[in-house]
Amino acid sequence: MKKLVTLIVAIGLLSITSCKESKKVEEASRMEHVMAIHDEVMPKMGTLGKLVGQLKPMADSLGVESAEAKAMKDLQEANRSMMDWMQGFGDRFDSEEIMKGKELSDEKKEWLKEEEEKVQQVKENINSSIKRAEEILSKQ
Repeated sequence: MKKLVTLIVAIGLLSITSCKESKKVEEASRMEHVMAIHDEVMPKMGTLGKLVGQLKPMADSLGVESAEAKAMKDLQEANRSMMDWMQGFGDRFDSEEIMKGKELSDEKKEWLKEEEEKVQQVKENINSSIKRAEEILSKQ
């Protein structure tokens, strides 16, 4: 009987430990996913600037209501959204949490979910603004 109780307690402790480890891995995976999205779109920041430079002369001559001016504004807003996201993310998480997988508080776990959604939106804004600008420039 004693062996059975010991076995049940051991199994219970293992499953609790296993659940904690699983949550820690999930948390690290979410942080890695957020950083992977950032790393995917960060190199495109130069493209945003280049496209703004190409659209600006056209936008200046055609006016603020032109497709070129609107595309340029979208590029600038995409750039600003990335800068704002990086600032906010850096304010919420320290380098140990970002780079070394330091365990997050419950509040920070919720923040990470929010940041994942935000960086996904930033990615979509960057990609769509680049696509739109390139389409306009290809018609010139």
